[in-house]
Amino acid sequence: MRNLKLLQSLRTAELQGLGTPQGFSVRTDTGSVLLASQYSVTEFEPRSGQVLSEVSLTADGYLPEDGTGTVVGIQDLADQQSVCVATASGDVILYNLLTDQLECVGSVESGLTSMSWSPDEELVTLTTGQETIIMMTKDFEPITEVGIHQDDFGEGKFITVGWGKKETQFHGSEGKQAAQRKTAEVLPAVSWDDRRPRVTWRGDGQLFAVSAVCPQSGARKVRVWNRECVLQATSETVNGLEQALCWRPSGSLLASTQRQPNKHSVVFMEKNGLLHGDFPLPFSKDQAKVKELLWNSDSSVLAVWLEDMTPGEDGHVSTYIQLWTVGNYHWYLKQSLHFGRDPQSAPACVSWDPERPLQLHMVTRGWACLTYTWGWTTDRSLGLDATDNANVAVIDGDKILVTTFRQSVVPPPMCSYDLQLASPVNLVTFLCQPQRTNQLAAFTADGHISVYSHDTEEQSDKTTGGFRTVSRPLVLQTTYNVAVVQEEPLALRQLLWLREDVLLGLKAGLLPATSTLLLLSPALQQDSPHTLSVRSQVEVAGVVISMAHSSQTNTVALQLEDGQTRKLIWDCPEPSVVDWLDSSGCRINFPVPCVQMSLCNISGEEHLLGLTDRSHFYSGDTEVASNISSFVVYDDFLLLTTHSHTCRCLQLSTLTVKGLQAALGSDGGQNDETVRRVERGSRVVTVVPQDTRLILQMPRGNLETVHHRALVLAQLRKWLDSLRFREAFDCMRKLRINLNLIYDHNPKVFLEHVETFLTQLSSINHINLFLTELKEEDTTTTMYPCPQNSPGRSPLATNRKKVDVVCDALRSSMESMDPHKYCLSILTSHVKKSVPELEIALQKVHELRVNPPEAAGAVSAEEALKYLLFLVNVNDLYEHSLGTYDFDLVLMVAEKSQKDPKEYLPFLNMLKTLEINYQRYTIDKHLRRYSKALNHLSKCGEDHFPEVLTLVKEHKLYSEALRLCPVDSSQYKALSCAYAEDLVEQQQAEQAGLLLWRCGEPGRALQAFVSCSSWRHALCVAQQVPLRPDQLALLARDMAEKLIEHRRYSEGALLLDQYAKDCEEAISALITGAVWEEALRLIYMHNRQDIIETNLKPALLEAFSTQTSFLETQTATLIRHKNRLAVVRELKEKARMELLDEDGPDLPDAELYSEASSVMTNSKYSHSNSRISSRSSKNRRKAERKKLSLKEGSPLEDRALLYALAEIITSTDKMREEVHSLLKTLVLLQFDGQAEKLQLAYEEALQLMEAALPEVWQEGLLQSQAPVTGPNSTANSIMASFQQQRPVATQQDAETLPPPKMRNGVKWKLSILK
Repeated sequence: MRNLKLLQSLRTAELQGLGTPQGFSVRTDTGSVLLASQYSVTEFEPRSGQVLSEVSLTADGYLPEDGTGTVVGIQDLADQQSVCVATASGDVILYNLLTDQLECVGSVESGLTSMSWSPDEELVTLTTGQETIIMMTKDFEPITEVGIHQDDFGEGKFITVGWGKKETQFHGSEGKQAAQRKTAEVLPAVSWDDRRPRVTWRGDGQLFAVSAVCPQSGARKVRVWNRECVLQATSETVNGLEQALCWRPSGSLLASTQRQPNKHSVVFMEKNGLLHGDFPLPFSKDQAKVKELLWNSDSSVLAVWLEDMTPGEDGHVSTYIQLWTVGNYHWYLKQSLHFGRDPQSAPACVSWDPERPLQLHMVTRGWACLTYTWGWTTDRSLGLDATDNANVAVIDGDKILVTTFRQSVVPPPMCSYDLQLASPVNLVTFLCQPQRTNQLAAFTADGHISVYSHDTEEQSDKTTGGFRTVSRPLVLQTTYNVAVVQEEPLALRQLLWLREDVLLGLKAGLLPATSTLLLLSPALQQDSPHTLSVRSQVEVAGVVISMAHSSQTNTVALQLEDGQTRKLIWDCPEPSVVDWLDSSGCRINFPVPCVQMSLCNISGEEHLLGLTDRSHFYSGDTEVASNISSFVVYDDFLLLTTHSHTCRCLQLSTLTVKGLQAALGSDGGQNDETVRRVERGSRVVTVVPQDTRLILQMPRGNLETVHHRALVLAQLRKWLDSLRFREAFDCMRKLRINLNLIYDHNPKVFLEHVETFLTQLSSINHINLFLTELKEEDTTTTMYPCPQNSPGRSPLATNRKKVDVVCDALRSSMESMDPHKYCLSILTSHVKKSVPELEIALQKVHELRVNPPEAAGAVSAEEALKYLLFLVNVNDLYEHSLGTYDFDLVLMVAEKSQKDPKEYLPFLNMLKTLEINYQRYTIDKHLRRYSKALNHLSKCGEDHFPEVLTLVKEHKLYSEALRLCPVDSSQYKALSCAYAEDLVEQQQAEQAGLLLWRCGEPGRALQAFVSCSSWRHALCVAQQVPLRPDQLALLARDMAEKLIEHRRYSEGALLLDQYAKDCEEAISALITGAVWEEALRLIYMHNRQDIIETNLKPALLEAFSTQTSFLETQTATLIRHKNRLAVVRELKEKARMELLDEDGPDLPDAELYSEASSVMTNSKYSHSNSRISSRSSKNRRKAERKKLSLKEGSPLEDRALLYALAEIITSTDKMREEVHSLLKTLVLLQFDGQAEKLQLAYEEALQLMEAALPEVWQEGLLQSQAPVTGPNSTANSIMASFQQQRPVATQQDAETLPPPKMRNGVKWKLSILK
C-alpha cells in the first residue's frame, strides 16, 4: 500500500547540441551522461550541465554531415573506460574516454538495426539489415551469426500427444467442427511500427529475447536465445503484438504491448514464449501508442513511454511516461508524467539508472536532461484521536483507493471506497489539523488540487438493502487551480496540508541546486474562488527531498539531498528556514540522506528519525540500528519492523537516544513486551489511533492485523488509569490478556473504585470471569512488567492474600449494591478465595431455597446451586454440604448431582437416627475430619471412651484428646499411657517418661528414663518409688556403665561416687576419660593418693606419648598434602594454558583436571557423571565422596587435598583445651620435661598450620572467568575459554572451600614452661 513520492527532480539547461538525441547511456562510475546524436557523442554532468567531452561522428565519416545518419545503440563500458556506438550504416565505433580517440572496431555492410550488451558487458548482440543476429565478445571477436527468423521452435519445444484437444476427442458435432476449424488469420503489425528488431537481455545475462516482424505473416514474434546464441523458444502467435519489449531483470517475465479489439494492454510472456498475464492501459484502443517499456533495476517499477496517435490542432502529439507497480497481482498506475504537446519538451530518450533503482533519466528533443529520483512512501492520516479513521490512500491512476482501517481491514487491491478524479493522481496528503485528519487533498497531473472531506451534515450509519454502511466515503468539496507555472511535469513534487487553509508545496528553485517552498491558500478574490494562490514562498539553499510535520508541536522539518536538516517557521507573517538545533544549540543533520523521515519526542525533546534505503535507522546524527525495514511514529510510540523478522514497539517517553539504541541492539527477554515475531518481509502500514491494532503488509501484498503486546498494554494502562474498565476488560478478554492486570496495575485505585468497575462491567458473566481468573501472581512483575522509567503504581499495604482482598472487596460492594442481581458473583467470590468458603456459599443457597427472593430477575436456589456445581466438583460440594450437618442442604446438592439415591439415602437415613453428637462424629469421620470427630465423640459420654481411644491411636490425636479430658480423670491417665507407648516406639522415651511420671505411673516412668539414660529423672523417680539403698546403688552402677560406654565419663563417675559409693571406679572412669582435674579432686577427697602412682601417672605418660605422636603424624601429613597440592595446581594451570595456546581438545571441564588426570592422560580413574543424576541423594553423596580420592592423578585430586588439609587443621586446633589440661597435670606431678616437649610440639604444629593457611587458600585463587581474547588467540582457544565458564559450580566447590578458622583467642600455654 505504498505510493511513489518524487524526492528530487533535476533539470539541466538545454545543451547547444546539433540534431536530436538518438540514444544515451549513464556512466555508473561518474554519474555523467553519454548522449549520442546524428552528429556527435557528448558527455556532460547532469547536475551542473557542464559538457565534459564531445567527439564528432561526422568528421571521420562515420555519419553523414547532412544529419541523415542514425545511431542505433550506445553503451558505456566501464571496465574499458570507453563508449560503444553503433550506427545504422553498419559501423561499430569505440570511443575511448581517456584519450578522446575514436576507433571503428567493426562494420557490417548490410547495416545495423540495433545493438544490445549483456548485463555483465561480456557479450554484445547486433542485429543487421539482413535480419541476422551477430554475437561478439567484449573484445569484438565474432562468436556466431544466425538468422533471426527460424522455422524451428527451439530447444524448449513442448512435447504433446494432443490430449485434451477438441480435435482428438469424440464430442459429436462440436468435436467435428473443432477438427475442421481453420486457424485464425494472423494480423500484420500495426502501421506505425518501425519494423526494427528489439533486443532485451535477462538480468542474469543467460538469455536474451528478440522481437522482430516475421516476413511471412507480417506480425511480430518474440524468440528467446541463450548465451551461446542457440534458439530456445518462439512465442505463440499474438495478434496485435507491438514493438516494445523489455525483460524483467528478476528473470520471470518479458513485457510487451498488445493492441486488442477492445483494449490496449501490457502483456507478459514467460521464457517459453507463452503469455502470462496482462493489464490494460488507461487509454482507448487507438488513442496512444507505446514507444518503449522499461523495467527498473530491481524489477519493482515498469515505465511505459507513450505518445498520442492523433495529433492535435497544432499538429503535435502529447507524450506521457507512466510508472506502474504490482501488488497482490494488481497493477497500479503510481505516477503519470504529462509532457504536453511541445515537441521540444517531449522525451527523446528514457532510461532507468543502472545502480539507483528509483532514478529515472530522460533527455528531451530540446536537449534538456531530466533526472527524477523517486522514493516509496505510505500516505496515511496522522491523527492521534479516536475520530481518525486510520486512513491509507493508494494511488491507482485517476483513482485514489482509500482504506479506513478503524472500521475494517480490506486487503488490496480492494479498498473501503475509491475516489474518482478527472486526471491521474501524482500526490496525496491528509490534513494535519486535529479532529480533521480524515480530510484528503490530491494533486493531479493536470495541475489541480482536489479537496475531499466528509459531509458537513451529521449522518448516522445508513442501511442499504439490509446492510449497514460502515465507512462513509469522502466527498469532493472543491477543486483548486494552483497558481504555479507548469514548466514540466510534477511542478509540485511534494505537498503537505498543514491547516485547513494552508498547504505547503515544494518545487524546484529558480537557481540550480535550490528549492522553493510555497505556502498556498485559497485566493480571496471573488473572481477566482477556486484558485490556490501563493501566500508566501521561501527559497532554500539546497535540494529538499522530504518534509515532515508533527501535529503535536506543529513543527515542519526539511531534509536536503545530503542529509542536512532544516526547520521551517511557517505559522508567522514572514516564513523562514533555520537550522535544526538540539537542546544544547548544536546543529543536527543526518549522516546520509534518508528516504523516510518523521518527527518524534524523546525524553521531552523533539528529534528527527530517518530511515535510509540501506535500512540504517538514525535519530539525528546517531545511528540507532542497521536492520530496520520500516517504521512509524504513533503518539508516544515508535513501531519498527526489522530484517530479523520482528516488530518492535518502544515507548519513547521512557527512553533516551542511547536507550533506544540499546533497546534495538538487544534481542529482548522472554517476557519483553516490546518484541513480536512477524512474517518475513513485513512492513508497517499504519496504526489505528486510540486502539491496539497495527496493520502490516506482507511482501506479496496481503495485510495482517496484529495487536502488538506493547501497544496493547500501553492502551490498557491508559484505560485503567482513566477508570475505563469496560474497554479494558473487553480488550483483555478478546486478546487473552490475563485479567489480573486490572487489579495489579494499581491495587489501591481499583479497591477505591470497585463500584465503578461493577457498574461498567454490568454483566454477571464478565464479573464471574474476572473472579475465576484471579491468582496470587503479580502480573506486573512477571507477565507484563512495566516499562522502565514509567510512573510507579500505588502498592497496597496489607499482609492478606491478593485473591482474598479482591473477593472480599467485590463481595462487599455487590452485597451493598444489589445482592439479588449479583448473587452468582457473590457465590463465586466465596468459592474463589484461597481457602474456599464452600459452607458459606452453600448456606446462601439454602437461604435462597428457604426464602425465595421476589425481585424481578433474581436468581433461584436451583440456578444458584447449578452454578455452584459448575464451579466446584460435585463430590467435593456434596461432602462440604454434609459437613454443614444440614440434611436439607445435603439432599438439595445430592439431587443436582449424578449420584444414585441408593448411594446416599440409606446413609442419610441412618445418620438421622443417631444422637446429635454421635451423628456429627459419624459425619466428620466419614469426611476424614478427625479432630472435629474427636471433639464430637468426647461429648457422647464415658460409654464411648473405647471408641475415643481407638480414634486417637489410629490418627495420632493424643494432644487434642488430652486437652479434652480432665487431668484427674481415668480417661486422662489412659490416654497418657497410650501416648507414652507411642512415644517410646518413636524413640522418644524421655518424653514418654515425663507423661508417665505426671499421670502417676512411676514404675513405668523409671523404665523409660533408664532406657534413654536420663539419669537425673531416673534418680528422682527412684526416690519417689522408693527403692532400697542397695537397689538404688545397683541402678546407679548400671546407668554409670551406660554413660561410660557413651563417653560421658564425668556423669558416670558422679553416679559411681555419690550413689554407688565406689570411689575407685569413679576415679578410674575419670582417668580413662582424661578428666585429670576431677580425678585429682576425688583422689584427695577420698584420701586415695596411692592411685596417683598406680593409675594416674602411667595414664598421664601414655596420654603424653599419644598426643606427641599424633602431632607428629598431623604435621607430616600437612606438609605432604600441602606440597602435593602445589604440584597439582601447577600442573593444572600448565595443562589449561596448553589447552588454550595449542588448541587442545574442546573439553568443557578441562580446567578442573590436573595433567595426570583421566582426561589428559587417559588414567584408569576415568569416570562418567552421566548416571549420577538418576541415583538417590544418598548414593549421590556416596559417589561424590568416592570422587575425592587422594591418589595421585585421580580426578578432583586438588579438591580432596583441600578437604584433607582442612580436616587436619580443624582437628589439631580443637586440641587446645585437652592439651592445656594435660600440661597442667603434668607440671603438677613434676613431669616438666614431658610438659615442655608437648607444649613445644603443639606450638610448632599450630604455627605451621597458621603459616600454611595463606599458601593453601590463596587470595584471588579464583580469578575472573573472562574469555581469553586478543591478537594471539585462536578460534579454538577462545571457544575453550568460553566453555570454561560452564562448570562454575564444581570449580567453586573445589577452590572456594572456606579456610578453617583457628581459635587463637583460646589460652592453652603455660608460662611456667620454657
